Amino acid sequence: MNTVISFIIIFGALVFFHELGHFVFAKRSGILVREFAIGFGPKIFSYSKNETTYTIRLLPIGGFVRMAGEDPEMAEIKPGYRVALLLDEEEVVQKLILNGKDRYPNARNIEVESADLEHDLFIKGYEEGEDEQLQTFAISREALIVEDQVETQIAPWNRQFASKKLSARAMTIFAGPMMNFILAIVVFTIISVIQGVPVEEPILGVISPDGAAEQSGLKQNDAVLSIDGAEVSSFMDITEIVRAHPQEELVFTVDRDGQTMDIAVTPEKFVAEEEGGEDFGLIGVHAPLDKSFMKVATSGFKETYHWTIEIFRLLGKLVTGQFSIDMLSGPVGIYKSTEVVAQAGILYLMKWTGLLSINLGIMNLLPIPALDGGRLLFFGVEALRGKPIDRHKEGVVHFIGFALLMILMIVVTWNDIQQFFIH
Repeated sequence: MNTVISFIIIFGALVFFHELGHFVFAKRSGILVREFAIGFGPKIFSYSKNETTYTIRLLPIGGFVRMAGEDPEMAEIKPGYRVALLLDEEEVVQKLILNGKDRYPNARNIEVESADLEHDLFIKGYEEGEDEQLQTFAISREALIVEDQVETQIAPWNRQFASKKLSARAMTIFAGPMMNFILAIVVFTIISVIQGVPVEEPILGVISPDGAAEQSGLKQNDAVLSIDGAEVSSFMDITEIVRAHPQEELVFTVDRDGQTMDIAVTPEKFVAEEEGGEDFGLIGVHAPLDKSFMKVATSGFKETYHWTIEIFRLLGKLVTGQFSIDMLSGPVGIYKSTEVVAQAGILYLMKWTGLLSINLGIMNLLPIPALDGGRLLFFGVEALRGKPIDRHKEGVVHFIGFALLMILMIVVTWNDIQQFFIH
């Protein structure tokens, strides 16, 4: 149960901050945001405020921000249609009722001759009655269209996504992945505030009770100069040498309070958990931790940069064939990994969240149709051409990309199921 809760919280946070980036920059650009959704499928919660409907949906595997103009706008009101109009005191249309007119006894019924809901904002038609005079009514910029008892706000052209400058559109799309990197920076910084930042220098931190280091006489704050005569320059050097020599005596040359001394240590042998993995040595020493303001303040950026480079390195291996598709993980694999990490404690779970957030940000920036990176690629082409690509053609490309991504997701998920539940 703890794993389920952890998975929902982590995945929900990643999706929330990603979509929040799109949402905030869309609002700043003046785009009408129709819906902010976490999850896909049927709605299980819905709340409307300030033009936007906030929803939580059944399947917690993603989310979306639905902006005006991205999908086809409301059904056209064509000549010959009969609609009802609710007007304010100044005879400005506040609601256009397409059906269910009997629910609005005070509405004015007209047969439409022409209408413009995007640019000039008017509707012209013959009002039902004795004279049936042709009248023109101005439409409010916040007017609602009512169809099947569902109210949808109209979107004048300057409130639609496509009406904005290229830079504003690009920033609105880029803001999603950007927020994932910001979330990772914040999470890694919080971890550093709680536990400190590991020091890179070859200095010993906390010594584990009854470990090989304590038994041999090594002490906290000892500065390691060399191991078996090989000079060490970082704590990582110490770790690598110790891991490579289980149950082999190593001579540590250390500086303790200005005095140099040699101490023999025999790392304990630990058996690798993964199949085919090599056994490794441990002596029970932790890296020293620094809680100074500058170290903590910069740690989140450094850690995010480090893992970003690592993920790109793995992507490079995938492209060159050194990293197979069987090694990718879908929701099932992430769930199982979350289960393992959750058992290690809250700090490890936080670090896992940061890693997943970076991964989500990078994946969304890849120039693949249907992803944010694919859309940014189209914006780049638009900048070079000086005009946008035909929306229908772009939509077809994104649809094909989405279909291929769904196929990949199914393959990866099936591999996860076979690995964790069948074999």
